[in-house]
Amino acid sequence: MGSIPDPGDGFRESTHPPSLDEFQRTASLMTSCTLLWKELSDHFSSLEQDLQKKADALKNKIQTLDTQTKHSLQVLEKRELTINGAVSIALAKVKEQREAALVTAAKVGDDDDGSAGEVDNSEGLLSKLRRFCSKMDSEGFWRFITVRKKELDEIRAQMSSALANCVDPARFVLEAISEVFPVDKRSDSSERVNDLGWACVVILESLIPVVVDPIIGESRLLVTPRMRQRAKEMAETWKRSLDERGGIENVKTPDVHTFLQHLVSFGIVRKEDVELYRKLVVASAWRKQMPKLALSLGLGDKMPDMIEELISRGQQVDAVHFTYEVGLENKFPPVPLLKAFLKDAKKAATSIMEDPNNSGRAAHLASRKEQSALRAVIKCIEEYKLEAEFPPESLKKRLEQLEKTKVEKKRPAAAPANKRTRANNGGPMPPAKAGRSTNAYVSSFPAAPTFVRSPSHTQYPMGVPSYPSSPVMYGSRSPPTHPYAYSPESAPPPFAVSYPVAQMNYSPYGGYGNGVAPAYQHAYY
Repeated sequence: MGSIPDPGDGFRESTHPPSLDEFQRTASLMTSCTLLWKELSDHFSSLEQDLQKKADALKNKIQTLDTQTKHSLQVLEKRELTINGAVSIALAKVKEQREAALVTAAKVGDDDDGSAGEVDNSEGLLSKLRRFCSKMDSEGFWRFITVRKKELDEIRAQMSSALANCVDPARFVLEAISEVFPVDKRSDSSERVNDLGWACVVILESLIPVVVDPIIGESRLLVTPRMRQRAKEMAETWKRSLDERGGIENVKTPDVHTFLQHLVSFGIVRKEDVELYRKLVVASAWRKQMPKLALSLGLGDKMPDMIEELISRGQQVDAVHFTYEVGLENKFPPVPLLKAFLKDAKKAATSIMEDPNNSGRAAHLASRKEQSALRAVIKCIEEYKLEAEFPPESLKKRLEQLEKTKVEKKRPAAAPANKRTRANNGGPMPPAKAGRSTNAYVSSFPAAPTFVRSPSHTQYPMGVPSYPSSPVMYGSRSPPTHPYAYSPESAPPPFAVSYPVAQMNYSPYGGYGNGVAPAYQHAYY
């Protein structure tokens, strides 16, 4: 076995000490090892922290799920325990309504057509509505509502009280709106021009307080399975008709509002259609009820994305309404959004003024655009109490200035002097609008007297040359062959285009010999 070498032998053999380069290399190696060790240590510490955070998150999620499960079980237990009580209350109410309906139907001289007659006050309106509901006369109820759009506020206030008199409110409402939803069944095309979506929305909104559970509230709607299924079929029919309506982008906003309110009123919102609901809400976001409907449709978690989409589309005011509905004012400050909306409206007005296609109405359209934006912003400021952050005084002054300018433009200008006179004796000109008729000419001149040649007058030749200057008034001499051959200097200013006239013979009895009026190619008046 060999012996272990003595470490001191190397030093004894090496007569020279370590060099500076070797020392620097050794120091550099030690520094690199230290940095690497620190980096690895930090990395493992970060991994440990991440694992701990994930573990805490999982623990919190498990606790949340346990809490939600416990709450859901409690709600289900409460719903199960309250079913008998709610059904008993509903049956007693139906029995009471049935007896009231029989009494109403037995009344002598009852008005079968509720649309006839005037309603003097809110009590009379409520009485009329209750009569329809007690008799379950959905057709008469619909006719009564649709002809009273001017009384919308009064109808909205009394509708729920009236629907409470129905034996089956859900069925009554479905039959009432079936005239126009999900498909407009009116045969007369002229009637279809009258949009009745407002009536559907009012009726559907008023149904909710009537069908809510009397014990646990809106979490359960007392709608029979048969009526719920019928409401689902109507909703599916409307969705299938979207392609015929031109897609989501071209469907009318009242139709969208009716559809969404129909889903909420009957509790038939589907999770599978959430994306469709989101698109419909964004497309009709300017409706006042849309933010609340969005929450009722289960779009609460999608509201931030919807607000950003509205901002990108230039609908900052609508975005502000959505923001306040879900309490995201800190994430989407309203004042910068309103200022950006006004800035965009100003740019749009400027582009309208510069558009050569709108040269005639550019100022009017631009003013209307800016006025509309100012009114929307002022209303938003007042509604959400933003006066301290965004004082509306300057906006109101600008709006008053635009409205004053509009009123001044509408004032009638002073009537200009009548320039359509003859140069020689001030006689009348031919009527400016006489050429609008192409098949008959009615002369504005008095009937010419019978011409008797005086011995002192010289016989006129058959052809009279065109006048080099302003034509002479038709008076004691025969009219020229070209009655409207005016010189350019005497042409009236309103006419910008010359009107070629076919040559014809003029009758001295107030018309043209061939009975045909000159054909005017253009008419600018």
